[in-house]
Amino acid sequence: MAFTLPTDIQNRPVAVIGAGTLGRRIALMFATRGGLVRIYDKSRQADEAALTYVEKHVAEVAARIEGGRPGQVTVTHDLTEALLDAWLVVEAVPERLDLKKEIFEELDQAAMPDAILGSNSSSYASSEFIGQVKHPERVLNMHFYMPPQQNAIDLMSDGQTDPGIFDLLTRELPRFGIVPFVAHKESTGFIFNRIWAAIKREALEVVAEGVSTPEDVDEMWKINMGLEAGPFRMMDQVGLDVVLDIENHYAQERPYLPSGPRELLKRYVDAGHLGVKTGEGFYTYDTPS
Repeated sequence: MAFTLPTDIQNRPVAVIGAGTLGRRIALMFATRGGLVRIYDKSRQADEAALTYVEKHVAEVAARIEGGRPGQVTVTHDLTEALLDAWLVVEAVPERLDLKKEIFEELDQAAMPDAILGSNSSSYASSEFIGQVKHPERVLNMHFYMPPQQNAIDLMSDGQTDPGIFDLLTRELPRFGIVPFVAHKESTGFIFNRIWAAIKREALEVVAEGVSTPEDVDEMWKINMGLEAGPFRMMDQVGLDVVLDIENHYAQERPYLPSGPRELLKRYVDAGHLGVKTGEGFYTYDTPS
């Protein structure tokens, strides 16, 4: 089915569904062109933290983008209000398939008819949660990494996505400092995330087997790769609960994967040590985010 692409997008808001670690970072990037971004989340605490984060960083990030200027970010607990006149809606809720199915059914019913509906899912292809969506031609994967430091984004069709959406996003996203890459066929983990998953999984297995420690693996990674952070520090930033959800999904699709990485992650998650957001994960942090 043909989809009518959104117009006048410079004067229309972007809606972000979910105020967690990535939701607030996605909102930050879309707030760098002077426009309006609305964040929707049922948690008032998460909404307030997201608003504080964006307000703290938006000026400096906008200054690094050609033509950038700080925009306005608001938070709401009313989904209808969040979606009002939005040209783009980005879902960034926890990595649970049942939740994503529910959210996209709601978005398809409540969003503007020409709104693009993107999912920030780390491992689920959008084709897996459009069963109740009446307009799958406007749905796609839009997987962000860790903006504003890591600004690449995977775009991937749900199998029925209107091709014009990819042309529009490829043209418009760089204006917000976001660099898009299109997956040419459906791929669990998209492009870079598939490669990163293999590195992350082997790092976890090395520690699970008792061969090394998170600290030593990270230090070797930094020395050999010339980067500021290693795999374990980066997993702490994402959230170990999120990392475990992703690994569980990979394991459902690929049962031959080793169980050690998931068992190691589960011990941390069961203890409530989720990384930066709780103040403790593979490392200890002074202030939970």
